[in-house]
Amino acid sequence: MTEEYLSPPEQMDPKGSYSFVSLGCPKNTVDSERMLGLLQLDGYQLVPEPESSDFVIVNTCGFIEQAREESFAAIDEMLELKKAGKIRGVIVSGCLAERQKEKLLEERPEIDSLVGVFGREHITKVADRLLGDLEEQRTVFQPAPIRALPDEDRLRITPPHFAYLKISEGCDRLCTFCAIPKMRGKHATKPMEAVISEAQQLADRGVKELIVVAQDTTYYGMDLYGEPRLRELLEKLDQVNGLDWIRLMYFYPMYIDDALIQTIAQAEKIVPYIDMPLQHASDPMLKRMSRRVTRKQTEDLLDQMRTQIDNLVLRTTFITGFPGETEEDFEQLVEFVRKHRFERAGVFNYSLEPDTPAAKLPAQVPEEVMLQRREALMQVQQENAFAWCQSKVGQKLPVIIDRRVPDQQQAWVGRTYGDAPDVDGLVFVTAVSQELHAGRVVEAEIVGTHDYDLIAVS
Repeated sequence: MTEEYLSPPEQMDPKGSYSFVSLGCPKNTVDSERMLGLLQLDGYQLVPEPESSDFVIVNTCGFIEQAREESFAAIDEMLELKKAGKIRGVIVSGCLAERQKEKLLEERPEIDSLVGVFGREHITKVADRLLGDLEEQRTVFQPAPIRALPDEDRLRITPPHFAYLKISEGCDRLCTFCAIPKMRGKHATKPMEAVISEAQQLADRGVKELIVVAQDTTYYGMDLYGEPRLRELLEKLDQVNGLDWIRLMYFYPMYIDDALIQTIAQAEKIVPYIDMPLQHASDPMLKRMSRRVTRKQTEDLLDQMRTQIDNLVLRTTFITGFPGETEEDFEQLVEFVRKHRFERAGVFNYSLEPDTPAAKLPAQVPEEVMLQRREALMQVQQENAFAWCQSKVGQKLPVIIDRRVPDQQQAWVGRTYGDAPDVDGLVFVTAVSQELHAGRVVEAEIVGTHDYDLIAVS
C-alpha cells in the first residue's frame, strides 16, 4: 500500500505514533482513509509496523461470518502485542464495532476503545484519551447522519493513481439476508457539490481512475432531492479535469432507466463496466430475499444494457444455499448464468446472520449442499470468464498500469477497463515500444491468457 501524506501541523515531534489495519469493502477503505487523514492533520505519525507504534487501530468488517472471523483475528493479534508490552493500546473501529457495540468489550475487555462507523470523525480525540491514560469514555457511537459524512482530506492507502469515491452512506433496502442497514443506517446521500469537489481534489492529487461506490449507487439522491440523481452526478463527474477512467460499482437493478444507460454509454470517461449484484435468478428466491425485482425485469434490463452500452463488462454476485433454495431454484440460477454470460461474477454460500429476517426462515440449506452448489456455479462462471479472456486475444485494449513486476525492467501489471482492483483479473504487460509507469493508460495488444488474466505487449 502507498500513502499520500497530507500536511500536518508544524511541530517538531509527532503527538504519537500508530499503525493501522484496514479490513473489508471499498466503503470501509474510504472510512479508513478519512481517519488516517484526520490523524495525520492532527499530528499523529503513521508507521508501517505495529511493534514500532504507540497504538494500533483496527477498522473492522462485520458483514458475514468469514469477515468477522478475519476481524477478530486481527484484533486478537494486536491485543497479543499489547499484552507483550510492545504497544500501549488497541482501538477497534468500523462495522464489527458498530454491530456488536459493548458486547465486543465484554468479550475482549483488553480493547481500549470502540469507535462505531459514524464515530470516525472523533478518532483524534479517542487517540488523545488513549495516550493520556484517560479511561472515562471507552466507546464512541454516533447516530447515522442525515447526510453522508465528508470524505475529503484523506490519507489514501490505495495506489496514487486510483481512488474510491463514496457518494452515499447506508441502505434503505431490507434484503432479508443483509445486516448492513443495522450497521450503516438508512441511505444518506452526499450532496452533489461535495462529491464533485472531492472528485476534483482526488484528480488534482494524481488520481486517474475514480471508482464510484456506495451501498446502493443507483438510489443516489432519493433522500436529498426526492428522486434518483445518479445520471446528473455522472454527467458532472465526466467533466472533472484530470481523470481518465470512471468505474461504477454497486448498482442495484431498480432505478436504472434508459436515460442513465445512455449517459453511461455516451460519457467520455465512464468505462463500460458495471458491478450489479443480483444474488439470484429464481423468482421464489428473489421474493424470499426481498429483492423487489423479478427475473424477467432483470433479464429485460440486462438485454437493454447490453444493447446500448458497447463492449459492456458486467460484474455480479450470487448467493447459493439461501433458506428454501430447491434444486429447481438452483438450476434456474445455473441456466441464468449460462444464458447471460457474465464476464465477472463472485459466488458466495449463504451466511446465516442472527439479526436478519433470513435467519428465521424455514428450510435452512445444509452447509454441504451450499458449498456443492457454490462450486458448481463457479465452474459455469469460470467458462464465461475464460471465454471472455480468450475472445480478447489479438485485440488492442486500453490498459491502466498499476505496478512494475519486481526485478524486471520491462514487465508490468495492469488492468483492462473490465477489471476492478482486487476483485477482477490482471494484465501482464511487456513494454516493447514505449515507456510505462503506474497510472498511465496505454493501448496494449493481448497476446495470450492465463486463467482469469491476460498477457499483453505494449
